[in-house]
Amino acid sequence: MAYKEFEKECWKGSVLTAPLPPVLVSCGTADKPNVLTVAWTGIICTQPPVTYISVRPERYSYGIIKESGEFVINLPTASLVKAIDFCGVRSGRDTDKLKLTGLTVSEASSVSAPLIRQSPVSIECKVREIIPYGTHDMITADITAVNAAKELIDSKGRLALEKADLLAYAHGQYFGLGQVLGSFGYSVRKKKKSPTRKGK
Repeated sequence: MAYKEFEKECWKGSVLTAPLPPVLVSCGTADKPNVLTVAWTGIICTQPPVTYISVRPERYSYGIIKESGEFVINLPTASLVKAIDFCGVRSGRDTDKLKLTGLTVSEASSVSAPLIRQSPVSIECKVREIIPYGTHDMITADITAVNAAKELIDSKGRLALEKADLLAYAHGQYFGLGQVLGSFGYSVRKKKKSPTRKGK
């Protein structure tokens, strides 16, 4: 198969790994919650399950997370795009972002930080290490529990995230994820043979 080739222009080093999920990171407690939007996030390790978020130290939530050692990553849906943008540009120091966006919280199972009820998947995290890099500090964390919407779990117990209408962020813009193009390993997976009919 021949793929399209690109002629490239070289720029200086910059942040351009996209798309990414603009997650809602909740912290504090269910009684006194706060939330911020984080695009710099991802998986570091499978076993043990380790994730990270990168946060500017001047952000209000940074101090809460550093002191408590806990937070929750809540995956975003396209319907939450306005709330996600708002929680990324306003500060919890002087704004009740949950009240103004209509987002609500519930208690987590393994951390004091709350879950966002409008998120289909909430990932409970306990801080491992905080690494300063410059504008942002990377906060690595153990994933201690995952909370998934029951309506997205199929009859075989698989999490059908393709039905969640997830949101992505790329180069300053938000996008709804499109059609499913394949699944992990599909390029090398052997096709199942159709059962042959036996003659009478």
